[in-house]
Amino acid sequence: MAPRPEEPRRDATGSRRGSSRAAGDRGGEPREPGVGGISGARSYTPRGRTVRESHDERTGTARGTGRDDRASRQSGLPGRSEREERTAAARRTTGGDQRRDPRGTRSADPFRPALQVLDGGRTGAGRTGRRAAPAARATVIRTVDPSGTRAGSRGAARGGAPQDDEPTPPRRRAPRPTTAARRPVRKPRRPPLLADPRRRLRLGTVLTLTLFAVIGIRLVALQAVEAPAYAGGGVTDRLRTVELPAARGAIYDRDGNPLAHSVEARYIFADPTRVKDIPATAKALSPLLGIPVSDLAERMAPHVRENGRESEFEYLARGVEIDTARKILELDLPGIGAHRDERREVPGDDLAANLIGFTSQDMVGLEGLEARYDDLLAGEDGKRVFEIGAGDLSAPIPGGYSETTEAKPGSSLTLTVDRDLQYRYQEILSDQMAKVNGSTGAAVVIEISSGEILAQASHPTYNAADPKKSKPTDREDAATSFVVDPGSVHKAITFGAALQEGVIKPDTTFPVENSILKGDTWFSDTHKAHGRTMSLAEMMAYSSNVGTIKIADQLGKEKLYEYQQRFGLGKPTGVGMPGEAPGQLLPPSEWSGSSAGSVPIGHSVDATPLQMAAVYAAIANNGTWVQPRLVKETIDPNGKRTPTKPPVTRSVLSPENAKALRAILEAVTKDGATGVTAAVPGYRVAGKTGTGWRLVDGKKQPGEVASFIGMAPAENPRYVIAVFAHTPGGGGGAIAGPAFRDMMGFTLRHYKVPPTGEK
Repeated sequence: MAPRPEEPRRDATGSRRGSSRAAGDRGGEPREPGVGGISGARSYTPRGRTVRESHDERTGTARGTGRDDRASRQSGLPGRSEREERTAAARRTTGGDQRRDPRGTRSADPFRPALQVLDGGRTGAGRTGRRAAPAARATVIRTVDPSGTRAGSRGAARGGAPQDDEPTPPRRRAPRPTTAARRPVRKPRRPPLLADPRRRLRLGTVLTLTLFAVIGIRLVALQAVEAPAYAGGGVTDRLRTVELPAARGAIYDRDGNPLAHSVEARYIFADPTRVKDIPATAKALSPLLGIPVSDLAERMAPHVRENGRESEFEYLARGVEIDTARKILELDLPGIGAHRDERREVPGDDLAANLIGFTSQDMVGLEGLEARYDDLLAGEDGKRVFEIGAGDLSAPIPGGYSETTEAKPGSSLTLTVDRDLQYRYQEILSDQMAKVNGSTGAAVVIEISSGEILAQASHPTYNAADPKKSKPTDREDAATSFVVDPGSVHKAITFGAALQEGVIKPDTTFPVENSILKGDTWFSDTHKAHGRTMSLAEMMAYSSNVGTIKIADQLGKEKLYEYQQRFGLGKPTGVGMPGEAPGQLLPPSEWSGSSAGSVPIGHSVDATPLQMAAVYAAIANNGTWVQPRLVKETIDPNGKRTPTKPPVTRSVLSPENAKALRAILEAVTKDGATGVTAAVPGYRVAGKTGTGWRLVDGKKQPGEVASFIGMAPAENPRYVIAVFAHTPGGGGGAIAGPAFRDMMGFTLRHYKVPPTGEK
């Protein structure tokens, strides 16, 4: 292979072969030798040759076909057609025309970098070839040099002088047979759906719209549907509730005098979330409230309520006097406040305390009528709910939420009790019990015509205004809870039943022995009759056990049991006192051999003082039993008065037999009789003494229970009084009679009952 010259080849005009145009390119106009512009550089091929030179070679080849044929023959290649030669020439311009220097390196071409940049990095041959020789895109057929002189052919292709001065074509692949079946072109696989930009855009739009729709729906739900709940939740955190206690109804006596009523006071409260120093606060409040420091500290300690929220309100004291509350507020203790309240006030202290009972500091009835009629007296509390600030702004928010439910005051009770009589009865009973160191006493007075209880005294008693200092037994109402074996006062029932059944008549007489045997028990009289004949009045005056048992034998145990029930024994009177004892009777089927002797004279029978007083009230009321009453009427908050239901009544004795029985009982207070100490000067009195036992849980207690039940004036009774006194050491007989006398005398004078004009 001939060495490549150092200088680039020039055409006939002296220009470099790399110039963009040859002389006479445009209309045959000659150009200055060696002068070319960047436009010429654009036509420069990557092989260092111009498109025009390649075109000239192709043209020359076409014109010199004979010469090419000779070159082909000289090189030993088979002859090719003109078309094949043109194709080979075009290929040579792009593939084999690169000039090399003698050292074998490519010739330096100052325009090559610029051409590559301007042509987008593609070779100039492909670009220029497409412009200058479109026919070069035909199928390329390469031939192989049989002599193997590939170097010479390369030199001929580059335009050098071959050894035989003829261009030697490069080796080419044999063309594929045109008849061979072409391999079918495989269709490109369809890209995934997401690869489609339009599909991705639509999917993204749908997802975005869905997201905004969900957000919009949630916002609408929060603003429209759930807004009240969230708004209410925020308000709840700022709400403060203050109780407005309902004024408790009062308890009056029959003349409207207050026995217990409520007065304005203050309650002291604590907000545990705001109390800063609990020990110091409790220590400051203790002497003013009279509550131990430990109790106050426990109430002020922070704690969580059942609803899961911290407690912001705790009562420290109820019913505090206004002056005391003012002193507490002057201390300016954080978290401590006061509000309007009421305090239960009992003007008489212990006056009717066993009847009235008392309430707690929260105005809840605990005992007596306060407990029995608590629902009626208490009313319905109100409340005030309002918004309050937090921290230092802990005050009602002006214009904030505020709702007030007014309290409904309770109704009041008017009792049948006379305050003056009640006071005097308590005084007399206490004085008499003190003489013999009595343990329990009861006194009750009933207005005969109406069954109203005018006084009901108990011993011991207590101060209802300060019940903490009393014992539970001191607070019992003895008239309804004092269960006794009544003794001889029961004989009036036996005599009345015998008169009503016709077993005896008012003028009946029969001999009375000193004792009588029933079963295995002997029953004797205190006043011995030694078998002499006695009238019914004498038997009653001397309290003959033997005479009474003999009358009961004729009456029969079934009839005696029947009249006991008709006189109201064995069940509560329903007077209205809580815990009233019903008493107990011995059914005839349970009688023993000795029961025929004990039951007629008032043993083996359990009764209360009130039950026995009702028995004698029936005798005084011409034989009609009237249910005792303690509550006369109720008064609602508007002042409307509603009388209680009329008492239950029933006829037990006929008026004639009741009158006859009263005459028999009147003999008890005559000279020499057992009840002479109960006689009231200037008045005829009918009644009966009794000696029995006290029963607690069915067990007999030591000592005895002395009693006297009587009525006056005997010719037209107005009142019945029953006095019972349990004296563990005995001597009860010296209490009951005198106590009855003083009470009855005061009652008759109090109601201005004229003295009896006859003996």
